[in-house]
Amino acid sequence: MKVLAAVGLVVMWSSGFVGARLGTAEAPADTLLAWRYVAAGAVLVLLAAARRPRVRRGELGRQALIGFLCQSLYLAGVVTGVGLGVPAGVAALIAVLQPLVVGALAGPVLGQRVRPRQWLGLATGVGAVGLVVAGDASAGGPVLGYLLVAGGMLALSSGTLLERRWRLDTPLLDSLTIHCLVSTAAFVTSAAVAGRLDPPATAGFWWAVAWVVALSTFGGYGCYLLALRAFGATGASTLLFLTPPTTMLWALLMFDERVGWLGVLGMLGCAGSVWLVLSANGRGTWIRRRRRSSSTRHAAPASPSRRSPTPTPRSAPTRVT
Repeated sequence: MKVLAAVGLVVMWSSGFVGARLGTAEAPADTLLAWRYVAAGAVLVLLAAARRPRVRRGELGRQALIGFLCQSLYLAGVVTGVGLGVPAGVAALIAVLQPLVVGALAGPVLGQRVRPRQWLGLATGVGAVGLVVAGDASAGGPVLGYLLVAGGMLALSSGTLLERRWRLDTPLLDSLTIHCLVSTAAFVTSAAVAGRLDPPATAGFWWAVAWVVALSTFGGYGCYLLALRAFGATGASTLLFLTPPTTMLWALLMFDERVGWLGVLGMLGCAGSVWLVLSANGRGTWIRRRRRSSSTRHAAPASPSRRSPTPTPRSAPTRVT
């Protein structure tokens, strides 16, 4: 399950940047996002009507806030920034700075200890991602676009920290339903107020909508929530370092954009950064379990001697029940 969550998160999350490029070539960002969530919300409402889930009122409000941060604000910033001219690779670079924000705040907000090896992995990832998008950095987009992508990244970081701090027990499908319905209301309202709710009658637009609904919404956010629960906030966020090189592979397959040596080096560096952070998490967990099991083994023989100072005769073995 952990491997599936990790691979799915990287591949599906990367599809969102490709979908943003596909969709904003056909319509404004708020039009694309509105119809994306209308379609996704309709599917989830039908599933909810059949399942009749019960979510506590306190969890409902908290899940709504997490969905507004992790989906509404994050996607509004990223997709609008790409629509304004920010290159997809640069947008991916800004978006994956999120692990640094989560890692820096994991201590004071979550009470988690971030080890030096994890910080090294995070720093390595930033440098590697810089190599991946070095070719795009000279193609500067508008300042507002870069600020919007950065704002979306900060919103996603905030939602990630809140989800782990609250430790909600809401089932995965129910969480995704709440998040999508909140985003549907936000984007439909925004597009309607701006007079851009009517969709273009082009096959390219509806292909982009189908792409982002199936891959980015259900695939991306479903795997993201799974990865949060499997790896924790820092581990799940670090996996996002693999999205820029994966986005390059998507672009190679779909738009015939070639990957240079910088891209290859960046992919290797991203893989190394993920290994540093996740192996540090796994090693710490293994050590703690080993210590607990060792202390249990050493403490067990002492119990009978404290209760009875008389040694047990060898001819009468003790029965363990």
